[in-house]
Amino acid sequence: MNYVLNLFDRSKKINVLNEVLSGLTVSLALIPEAIAFALIAGLSPLTGLYAAFSVGLITSVFGGRPGMISGATGAIAVVIVSLAQSHGVEYIFATVVLAGLIQMAAGFLKLGKFIRLMPHSVMFGFVNGLAIVIFLAQLASFKVAGANGEQEWMLGPQLYSMLGLVLLTMAIIWGLPKFTKAVPASLVAILVVTAIVIGLGLDTKSVGDISSIKGGFPPFHIPDVPFTFETLSIIFPYAFIVAGVGLIESLLTLNLIDEITETRGKSNKEAVAQGLANVVTGFFSGMGGCAMIGQSLINISSGARARLSGIVASVMLLIFIMFGAEYIERMPMAALTGLMIMVAIGTFEWAAIRAIGKMPNHDNFVGFVVAAITVFLHNLALAVLIGVIISALVFAWENAKRIRARKYVDEDGVKHYEIYGPLFFGSIQAFTDKFDVLNDPDIVIIDFRESRVNDMSGIEALNRITERYFKAGKELHLRHLSPDCLQLLKNAEKIIDVNIIEDPTYKVAVEI
Repeated sequence: MNYVLNLFDRSKKINVLNEVLSGLTVSLALIPEAIAFALIAGLSPLTGLYAAFSVGLITSVFGGRPGMISGATGAIAVVIVSLAQSHGVEYIFATVVLAGLIQMAAGFLKLGKFIRLMPHSVMFGFVNGLAIVIFLAQLASFKVAGANGEQEWMLGPQLYSMLGLVLLTMAIIWGLPKFTKAVPASLVAILVVTAIVIGLGLDTKSVGDISSIKGGFPPFHIPDVPFTFETLSIIFPYAFIVAGVGLIESLLTLNLIDEITETRGKSNKEAVAQGLANVVTGFFSGMGGCAMIGQSLINISSGARARLSGIVASVMLLIFIMFGAEYIERMPMAALTGLMIMVAIGTFEWAAIRAIGKMPNHDNFVGFVVAAITVFLHNLALAVLIGVIISALVFAWENAKRIRARKYVDEDGVKHYEIYGPLFFGSIQAFTDKFDVLNDPDIVIIDFRESRVNDMSGIEALNRITERYFKAGKELHLRHLSPDCLQLLKNAEKIIDVNIIEDPTYKVAVEI
């Protein structure tokens, strides 16, 4: 039984009941967000719900991270909203299909491994930014349509009722696990609050107040766009960004769940699965999607660790759409709001606050910048890109300061410069300043036993120092270059001229 339900993975035992209940909880939490993200993109709510079903199902079956939940997300909605306004929904479907193909190509080319290079400070900023975004998104539940049709804050008894139900939901989620973990606390909280609202006939905001979720099975539909180069030129920029944002958010979420569960997912497999899911959802009237950190954390915190929970969540969502819409629409938004606020609290890396003053200032700064961009611009790809660039520049600066030279003159009157540290674009100025060309003897040897030439800037620095010694009428030789450095110099031999002392017995270990 477990062998089948865990999709042919015999190495792990799963708790079937827990997986099913976790999946049911997640399916309920998917509904309001899928609707909200579709509306943000200017699309029908069903495009978000269909995406949540198809993307969630395919990634649960074929993805590289069991227990991770995918669906329609705000990151994708923000990217496609302008295209939806300018060209309509059919171009969105075509864009999603193309984005899926790009993601599959990234997976097959094994580009997913590069997410492992993400600095921890960027990861902290990403997580904290998303936690704040999740929390702020819940504030919309405390607004209702006013007399002029615009959204206004709740007042009086309606506000107090909403706050009380939200706090009750949060209290159940926080307190129930202290007594029992037999069932997910999130599901119990939703059921209890829903029962109270229906039983007492409380007038509070419900899922149906946002939009109807009633629909049928996602219809197969080939995007109705001209198959021309002009169409490709329109959708490709959006598709490329959708693919990038989707992969970044999915693989960062995968990394986060890896840390929580102390296991390791397969990033390239996840990239292929995300791509396949988007290709399929583009043909089945969905807006596209990627991993959802909030729902994934609900699933993981409920104890789910296998693929079954994600499959149950997707299938139950479809059942709700086709057969249970009238019941789900009566579910109070207060229950889902309380659930998502608890997710935001649990998602936030409080260790990042405690680390202020204890960790390097540049790490704290990177985390703050990434979080701020995520919160204010809702642009995850830009936030991560800027965070990585800042981290890389800091790393380059720190390594540039580490290049040193030990100098001595041997019994033959030859001066030796023993270089320590990497020679690359950031350290060439410090490297060049080590040499005293005018006062050095006629023969000089630069020893790279403890150094490496890493890039073209380093090669050019060697070329310039060689020219300086040549103009001064002196000989310069390079010694103990590692094989990869020799190859760099050989590749550049048409544009530089350096003397290398051959040393066939010397070997330098290089990175594999």
